Amino acid sequence: MSKTWVVTFETYLRQVKSWSFLFMILGPFLMIALTAGISYISANSNRSSSQVAVISATPALRRGYLAQHSDNINTKITTVAAAKKAVKANHLAGYLTLSNDGARLRGDYHGSKSMSSGLQAQVKNFLTQYQQVQNYQTANLSPKQQKALAQTPVLKQHVATKTGTSNLAKLISFWVLVTMIYIILITYSSITAQEIASEKGTKIMEIIFSSTTATSYFVGKITGILLMIVTQIVIYLLGGWAGYAIAMNYAGIHRLIVAHQTLVSGVFHNLFNLNLLYLLFGVVIYTILAAYSGALVAKAEDASKAAQPVVMLGMLGFFATFPFQNNMDAVIVKILSYVPFFSSYFMPMRIINGTVGWGEQWGSLVILIVATGLFAVYIGRQYQRLMLQTDSQSLWQHLFKGFKH
Repeated sequence: MSKTWVVTFETYLRQVKSWSFLFMILGPFLMIALTAGISYISANSNRSSSQVAVISATPALRRGYLAQHSDNINTKITTVAAAKKAVKANHLAGYLTLSNDGARLRGDYHGSKSMSSGLQAQVKNFLTQYQQVQNYQTANLSPKQQKALAQTPVLKQHVATKTGTSNLAKLISFWVLVTMIYIILITYSSITAQEIASEKGTKIMEIIFSSTTATSYFVGKITGILLMIVTQIVIYLLGGWAGYAIAMNYAGIHRLIVAHQTLVSGVFHNLFNLNLLYLLFGVVIYTILAAYSGALVAKAEDASKAAQPVVMLGMLGFFATFPFQNNMDAVIVKILSYVPFFSSYFMPMRIINGTVGWGEQWGSLVILIVATGLFAVYIGRQYQRLMLQTDSQSLWQHLFKGFKH
């Protein structure tokens, strides 16, 4: 057992200290930071050029507009001359002049581009409201008559927001989960296959197998790679928690998250449950298959081809989920949620959508764990023969030959 742990930590430390692992860990964080930085700089640089100034010879009219619509308005510019200069320097999208000749309100917009539909609706609503008030005053209507004329029709929407939010949370959870499984499988399948295939047919393997069993060595290799996966997941969880804490310090992001707290809570609930075990053991069984593929190649130079069968199987499981996102009761979905290599995709789908009970969830997980264990034992028994063979048969020939044993 001590030799197994020696192999485990040697594999783990060698992979963790590599530049490829460092770039793989830092890649998502750098991408998020770069995207956020570019978005922030772009938003700040475009903010002034998208603003509009409101100018009026009647201060009360200007104050009334700003009281209703203060977003994306440059309040510092109060004269036409200053507005023209700002527009020419591309520091302002345009300016709106509001005037009142005593009987009629008027709005004039000047800019390099036409008004947006939102701004146009705001200005029209404002002018309509103030024109109506002015008309009432001109007509000398009584308060009762003004109230009667102010009656407007009522339109209400009755939307089941809780149901809509729940469905959106399920959709987001589905895409996050299957994408995580797919990316981790593809990444570590290649790493595992190349790790095993690089030792294929070398003299050092004969020395290793003379001092320890092939099964112990194989288990050590797989365990070392699984520790890499756990390390990466833990780093991502800690990084995500730190990023969330930092983001909550910004008022805009804080308001956005609080406003959609039900959605955020729903996504977390769908991800941090039994689905994590499906993710873990799904990765384990694919990693073992990748190790098997790496051991089947004819020579170390074929390491790049070793992961092809695993990648193809992972892609099949990933893309097979797409047609059934809204059809969890399909017979094929129920069947594949119990089939190893596919259950890590399909059973989480059913868990997220609430179409499966606890008994079925644990039953499928037990099947996946048992299949993983039996698969590991099967490969461990053949590992020495596979690693020491040096014939020139293709990967697929070795695969069919291996099943005969």
